[in-house]
Amino acid sequence: MTDTVKLNAADKDLDLKVLHGSVGPDVIDIRKLYAQTGMFTYDPGFTSTASCDSAITYIDGDEGVLLHRGYPIGQLAEQSSFMEVCHLLLNGELPTKDELDKFTYTISRHTMLHEQLATFYRGFRRDAHPMAIMCGVVGALSAFYQDSADITDPQQRMIASHRLIAKMPTIAAMAYKYSIGQPFMHPKNELSYTGNFLRMTFGVPAEEYVVDPVIEKAMDRIFILHADHEQNASTSTVRLAGSSGANPFACIAAGIACLWGPAHGGANEAALNMLREIGTVDRIPEYIARAKDKNDPFRLMGFGHRVYKNYDPRATVMQQTVREVFAAMKVSDPVFDVALKLEEMALSDPYFIEKKLFPNVDFYSGVILSAIGFPTTMFTALFALARTVGWVAQWNEMIADPEQKIGRPRQLYTGPTQRDYVALDARS
Repeated sequence: MTDTVKLNAADKDLDLKVLHGSVGPDVIDIRKLYAQTGMFTYDPGFTSTASCDSAITYIDGDEGVLLHRGYPIGQLAEQSSFMEVCHLLLNGELPTKDELDKFTYTISRHTMLHEQLATFYRGFRRDAHPMAIMCGVVGALSAFYQDSADITDPQQRMIASHRLIAKMPTIAAMAYKYSIGQPFMHPKNELSYTGNFLRMTFGVPAEEYVVDPVIEKAMDRIFILHADHEQNASTSTVRLAGSSGANPFACIAAGIACLWGPAHGGANEAALNMLREIGTVDRIPEYIARAKDKNDPFRLMGFGHRVYKNYDPRATVMQQTVREVFAAMKVSDPVFDVALKLEEMALSDPYFIEKKLFPNVDFYSGVILSAIGFPTTMFTALFALARTVGWVAQWNEMIADPEQKIGRPRQLYTGPTQRDYVALDARS
């Protein structure tokens, strides 16, 4: 295999270096293309452009593979805990028992929010979307934790990372409590990361909240499945913001803002709404026919993926988790029946098979979260909570890269060429 490829551009023959990762497609290095030819590449959506090198997450969309630091997502979701996965993403290796205990202890000691932030919450309208609140509160953390804002200091970067991972469940739970007019619940350090979040969300001061182990395990899996997903839109936003030297809290707030979009973090809410619209199993053929009709605006939400052209490996875990949650909570929900039958019919339909429209992680996650008791407005906030560890791991990796430059995409300009200013009274 050659280590260069030849390109003829602007009457010049160029030898472009080919970079080889540990796995996955090779990459053509075009960093010097503009300097040598005066030309850019054109790649809307960056579908064929590697903006960085990373050792954190690998996806093979054709084969339905998702690895964190080399470990398959299915194994992590079934055998690991979210705290272990956080350690893995941040530090590169699964922790020993002593390392996990120390890491968990560190995270649990950063879960409290500064009391002044409770006043900050009261500045929002009662019906404010939780993502609007999270954007504001996470960005405001930079005003309270200036002792960990020196991004050139690895120790300060890690302290900021721990703070963000630890405080995100508290921030999300407080956003929920504020929306329903209930008092905020302080963290309890003896509970697990996920159990603590459930208590802060659904507990009330007048009663002792008992964490259901099945629900706790289901939420832990959901957090694991959403922890990182390579260079997606929100992660790329965090990296782009971080490339300017912005503080970590501002970078994560930028990631939250990007995740808020319905094409990204809001997809599970859209999938649940679709299942509710279908309503009953007997109406599924009608909606499948509509999905096939190119003149009908209806689309099957939760099917297909920008990267995966095979079954989303996270969806397999989600399907099993739905069964466990519904059995434990003795839930009989026609939405779940519709989801199972819709998946069965779609996967046996030549149209969906040919177009490789398989269920993705969003197809089931909304059903699970709804059964647990979360309103749809909280779905994306939970996504942000889980994805925070991926964002801070990617941010740390980027800052530590000596070749990192400030992000500056180029463009294909299609506007007017230079023209002279015309005085206001002379314009027709």
